[in-house]
Amino acid sequence: MHNCAIFVKTGISFADYHEALAHIGERMVQEGVVETTYPQALIHREAEYPTGIQLEHHAVAIPHCEAIHARSPAIYLIRPDTTVEFFQADDEGTIPARLIIALIVTHPSEQLKLLRQLFSQLQEPVFFERLLTAPEEQLAALFEQHIFLPAPEKRSAVCT
Repeated sequence: MHNCAIFVKTGISFADYHEALAHIGERMVQEGVVETTYPQALIHREAEYPTGIQLEHHAVAIPHCEAIHARSPAIYLIRPDTTVEFFQADDEGTIPARLIIALIVTHPSEQLKLLRQLFSQLQEPVFFERLLTAPEEQLAALFEQHIFLPAPEKRSAVCT
């Protein structure tokens, strides 16, 4: 089992990715899972290394920054009412993110493991579609079930 807090927000709109990142920073500081340095570090990291990812059918953004800005591990799932343009991680240009998954990790070595599991599951169109359509109160459990409790041979993903 993981030891990650999972926060969820739906029914929100952002003018652009800057506004989305500012929201993430403020909310995570309010929740007490990050240091006060986190909001600026998140914005700085996104400027240097964009996190928008175009999948086969949808686009997602996975903003994150260095573990030194985290107090405790957390994930913040945001399903905005309208897409948010994020710069692509592996290409030029932007992608219309329908889902934003902010990662807060306290151990950098686990970040790569978590990202691998996340990418693997997000490639599944049925899972991604469920993330886009599930009621807000079910999103955390759905995410946890697919990312942290997959088949026994894949149970290495943790959020520490």
